[in-house]
Amino acid sequence: MNQLSCLFRIGFIPLLIMLLFNGCSVSFNGVSIDANAKTVSVAYFQNVAPIISPRLSQTFTEKFRNKFVVETKLQVVPSKGDLQFSGKITGFTNTPVSIGSNQTTSQNRLTITATVKFVNLLDEKKNFESTFTNFEDYSSTKNFSSIENDLIDAVTTKMIQDIFNKAVINW
Repeated sequence: MNQLSCLFRIGFIPLLIMLLFNGCSVSFNGVSIDANAKTVSVAYFQNVAPIISPRLSQTFTEKFRNKFVVETKLQVVPSKGDLQFSGKITGFTNTPVSIGSNQTTSQNRLTITATVKFVNLLDEKKNFESTFTNFEDYSSTKNFSSIENDLIDAVTTKMIQDIFNKAVINW
């Protein structure tokens, strides 16, 4: 009887835990979205930075939308989602960050900045409007034009993770 009791407890505890969390907004991957949220909309992020990179707006917007497709069960809609993101890209700079032994630049930095407005129609206390900035360093021996797309991908991935964390990750 003792073995049967032990097996019952071992099987019962995980079942109890699953039942307790069923329907809640808790997730083991850290995403905490209200169970009533069904949709998310990410407006096109126009590039208004003094320097314009032709593919930046499209890349940023599509990667942002895809983040919700891959990491949540929310349906991405063109507008008026339960969760709404809008904003613009306000900065795109390429600057030297370190000088080598021969007084020439050895590292450069691509920095991208965006202002983001988040509206949560289900919980207005979570709304925010913030500026997000991130960067990627690269060797000055590389031609910027040949690595620009890779740098944009790396920087926008980090920025979108930061925005996603602020909006839906509650640690």
